[in-house]
Amino acid sequence: MLWANFLHFYQPPTQKRVWVDRITTEAYRPVLKGLLDHPSARITFNINGVLLDLWEEFGHKDVIEMVGQLLDKKQIELTGSAKYHPLLPKIPEDEIKRQIELNALTIKKYFGEYQPQGFFPPEMAYDAVVAKAAKEMGFSWIIAEELSCPGKVQYDRIYQEQETGVTLFFRERETSYKILSGQLGTGKLFLDVLGDRLQKNEYLLTGMDGETFGHHRPGMDRALMELLSLESVPTVLISELPEKFPQVERVEPRPSTWALMEKDLEKKVPFARWDDPDNEIHKMQWELTELAIKAVRDSKDPGKAREMLDRAIHSDQFWWASARPWWSLEMIERGAFELKEAVLATPDAAEESKRKAQELYYSIITTGFAWQRSGKVEELAQSEDEELRMHTDASLPGLPKEEIKKMVSHLEEELKEVTGNREFERAALLRDRIKELERYL
Repeated sequence: MLWANFLHFYQPPTQKRVWVDRITTEAYRPVLKGLLDHPSARITFNINGVLLDLWEEFGHKDVIEMVGQLLDKKQIELTGSAKYHPLLPKIPEDEIKRQIELNALTIKKYFGEYQPQGFFPPEMAYDAVVAKAAKEMGFSWIIAEELSCPGKVQYDRIYQEQETGVTLFFRERETSYKILSGQLGTGKLFLDVLGDRLQKNEYLLTGMDGETFGHHRPGMDRALMELLSLESVPTVLISELPEKFPQVERVEPRPSTWALMEKDLEKKVPFARWDDPDNEIHKMQWELTELAIKAVRDSKDPGKAREMLDRAIHSDQFWWASARPWWSLEMIERGAFELKEAVLATPDAAEESKRKAQELYYSIITTGFAWQRSGKVEELAQSEDEELRMHTDASLPGLPKEEIKKMVSHLEEELKEVTGNREFERAALLRDRIKELERYL
């Protein structure tokens, strides 16, 4: 069995420096350094261009250099993507291609003539238009969610999209969830879950956010290196899989994202975390987005508004407005503000468009406050089960105690290190995680 692991590194263009610094210190830098220390480990990465720019702006050039070193060693590969992380199925095709090109130019800026083979659509948001655009932009494969496949995915073959012929790799959601939730914190637990699959001629394809490893889950960056170092599960880059698994099957995938739930499929709302027809704020956000795109595209000389729009259409503002269960009025406001400002900065935009942009901005904010005051946010969050499914330790009570003890021991070792370095905030997070695990002992 071969393991192709995919990690996604990204922070929004509106992200504050304190969070870029913290997540880089806790997750991105340790993961990259861990790979340099484990030369047999191989991973496919997406690093959105906007994060590369933020690293340079905020003084994390050493992280960019580590990425370059890993590319030179062929331990990692980078995928293409959309620079500012918009939800691609919701924007016009020429805007999709523009975002892809901006990302390609940023990769060239930092890593020379490196050419990614694969493509990661932000939020793993896939549809036929995205497949077509990626194919036309020169990518040979796309990573998509397992639920996108119309039948059960067989990991002994390669899939291709029926119309374009572009190769599709479907992320295995169950194992990905178990890793990112901290349920597989030791090599033995990982091997036990794989079981007899280890002897089969197939591949495991996992995909997760990079900040999971050390930021959301303290200590998981070290656990990841233990998993990647297992001799019984050799790691490969996703681009290497087609030559190892020659059988090809054509499919017509469904629209999907990596946050897709079965109930969303049943309701036919594949992008529910970003575009829920029952979410009033989402409706206004997309109306404002479409208004901003139209104003800039119709302008004879949009000037700085063009770049403002590129940055403003990132997906985070919609995610944080879902309340399923994530909610941040600050992120909602900042996104709406940037979209509004893009309209106002368009020199020849109609006055009616500018007035409408301001109205939508204020409506988004006031509706958000109303949701918070009325308790609607809490109501929506409580009715959502994704947090439990993806991020809890529901299965930990059933794990062997000796493996939980090993996970605790790893965390205690890191706790000593960070305390010695006077990283007391980090130490508090590690202490809390140790207490969580010790409950099961």
